[in-house]
Amino acid sequence: MPPPVPPIRCAALTKRYADVVAVAGLDLTVNVRECFGLLGPNGAGKTTTIEILEGYRDRTAGEVEVLGVDPQHAGRAWRERLGVVLQSSSLYPNLTVHESLRTFGGYYSHSRDVGEVIEIVGLTEKANARVRTLSGGQKRRLDLGLAWDVIGRFRAAGGTVLLTTHYMEEAERLCDRVAIMDHGKVIALGTPRSLIASLGAEHVVEFALADGATRAPSPSELAALPGVRAVRPGVDRTALTVAEVHRAVPALLGLLERRGAELSLLATHHATLEDVFVSLTGRQLRDA
Repeated sequence: MPPPVPPIRCAALTKRYADVVAVAGLDLTVNVRECFGLLGPNGAGKTTTIEILEGYRDRTAGEVEVLGVDPQHAGRAWRERLGVVLQSSSLYPNLTVHESLRTFGGYYSHSRDVGEVIEIVGLTEKANARVRTLSGGQKRRLDLGLAWDVIGRFRAAGGTVLLTTHYMEEAERLCDRVAIMDHGKVIALGTPRSLIASLGAEHVVEFALADGATRAPSPSELAALPGVRAVRPGVDRTALTVAEVHRAVPALLGLLERRGAELSLLATHHATLEDVFVSLTGRQLRDA
């Protein structure tokens, strides 16, 4: 039996705006029942890519197929098979939760039972509450229509999810694979575990000095400490990717003591997808 056709496929996808290249020859394949994360700083090309995939914006060059159809020439039947949650809320503040789901469900020939959706997203107690009275988190759940816990159920039924988020912990927990974009290109692609492993270490040590940078050790001095694999200076703190935190931290403290530098912050954590993102782009995703 031949392998199933990928629900999303891009080959040399390009989008230009005058002299600006928003997407630069993107090659991307998302598999059946996969939750695929597309991450990147502002201006990386994520939004343009997604708008092309959903048929909202035409491409300049390249090939695109979504559910076996070129979005640029797709019709209503194809659009009914897509579900898109936008970055900004499109909810009506004076409708109730139940009314909102009933209204939006009415746009499709075969929609889920409203009561079932409300229960799935955990808004049963808010079913008759006006949208304007909901908390930010409750609005997000309603805006999604299906909460994060439902993604697994959707995939089990044969669905495919393309996820963009500013919450790296969600991408790390939910996504089978992640692509990190910058300047219109994919600069890293793999499972969250493999991308984290690419850092070459399991821990990150962050520190900041109380007396500014005048007594701060140089990046080369920090890189020479035992167990340190990479040094990432920041605006208000420095991050060290380390393989042996039990060796790196005492060595760091000894170096700072010899320099007479007082610490204002010292923290350690297991390496995460956020650390991969910062290492590649130099920015926090939520600040990007």
